[in-house]
Parts: sequence; C-alpha cells; structure tokens
Amino acid sequence: MSKFDEMMVKYQDALKGVSKSAVNAEQLTKVAKGLGPSIYLRDASMVSCSDPKELDRVKTNFLTKKLGMTDDAAMDTAIKAVCAEYNSNQKLRAVFYYMLLQKLGKSL
Repeated sequence: MSKFDEMMVKYQDALKGVSKSAVNAEQLTKVAKGLGPSIYLRDASMVSCSDPKELDRVKTNFLTKKLGMTDDAAMDTAIKAVCAEYNSNQKLRAVFYYMLLQKLGKSL
C-alpha cells in the first residue's frame, strides 16, 4: 500500500467518526491530492480551530482562492460549524476541507 493510500484510509476512518453520511471517496481523494505533499507533514497536515490565523488561512487559501467564494459570513459559519462537528484534538486538514465542501454543498 502506498503512503497516499495509507493517508486515505486514515482520512476515511476519521470521517467515519464525524460524518453521518457515506464518504465520497472521489471527492476526498481530490481534496488530498490538492493538498500535495503537505499531507505528510505533521504541522501542515493539521488545522487548529483555536488559532485565528490558521482559520483565516483556510478561508483565504481554500474557500476563496480554491473555491472562489466571496461570502465572508457563509465561509465563517461553515468554518465554525466544522470546528464544532470535527471534535478531535488533531483535525486533519484533508478531512477538515472535505467537511467544508460537504457543509457548503461544493465540490472540487
């Protein structure tokens, strides 16, 4: 099994604990591939909901630049909701972004 495949198993396991719906493996794979090699780096592969600068980066780099969103209120609401739902000390960035897509009804 490749390192990427191992990460995908890890992400799917994490989603089983927080998502009530079936995981869209194709969408999750697109999110993970979009993050590139950062998924293998401890700090870069995580999202800290207690760090406002980190949440601003998620908003700017993913929601605005990647998805083209402009509605600040909708983005802030979605980020807060995912932070609340993804109740884990280690929030994996790929899972976090996947959950944002699901919350916003978006896809890559």
